[in-house]
Amino acid sequence: MPVTLQVLYPIAEGTHFDDAYYATTHMGLVGEHMGAYIQNKVVAKGIAGGPDTAPAFHAIATMVFADQAALDAAMAASGPVLADIPKFTNVAPQILIGQVYD
Repeated sequence: MPVTLQVLYPIAEGTHFDDAYYATTHMGLVGEHMGAYIQNKVVAKGIAGGPDTAPAFHAIATMVFADQAALDAAMAASGPVLADIPKFTNVAPQILIGQVYD
């Protein structure tokens, strides 16, 4: 059964997030180190939380894996990706692992 890994970067007072670095360098590292295990990925930059509402997240990355074993393998290879986080943000990312409904 497919599973997802979502990485959410919440906005709070005093947080910073370098969108350009994230989109190019960081996501490049994701592809280099974890990409062989990822079926699909999409990254959404937060622009609004609804009409006339500020976004709650700087960005949310969603990666889809064929199964838990593929996610586990990707996470085992994610060391350089995790080490890169302080280079573009001071936010502690939130993680959600989920099952994909068929």
